[in-house]
Amino acid sequence: MAEARKAFVERLFAHRGALQAFFYRRLRTKSDAADLVQEVYLRVLRVRDTDAIKSPEAYLFTVAGNLLKENAAVDRRQALAAEVEEADGAQLLTETRGFDTTLDTERRVARLRVVLEELSPKCCAAVILQYRHELSYEQIGERLEVSPRMVKKYLTQALNHCRRRMARLR
Repeated sequence: MAEARKAFVERLFAHRGALQAFFYRRLRTKSDAADLVQEVYLRVLRVRDTDAIKSPEAYLFTVAGNLLKENAAVDRRQALAAEVEEADGAQLLTETRGFDTTLDTERRVARLRVVLEELSPKCCAAVILQYRHELSYEQIGERLEVSPRMVKKYLTQALNHCRRRMARLR
């Protein structure tokens, strides 16, 4: 029994490269491909009755396809949550909350500069292009060589980071 299971797993591991290519072609974030391959193998290893699987290769890619669907559903949920947070964050950035003095304004600007420097270069560039140069997601994406969806993720990440860090620095 243990030998049959071992042979089954070894046979499936021979398809690791094809499975990674399968994910690589279908994902926007290419770095996720290796993680999803690993998740497929973890799910396959949980199968108790491997003898019931008639075509192990087909089963492997069926699991991979289902994992892609799950991944897409998670991405959609995160995008919806990001849109709500982004709207709140954009409003916070455009509001001026009655700064009492020029000194207070200068301190806040200095703090914001420090916080922005903590971001990744592309994330920081997306913020500057959006709020200083008022470019659209598509225009920012072209300049940064990423998709508009990635631009949205960068901006959401930056706004959340700024909100957390600025609150701590008050």
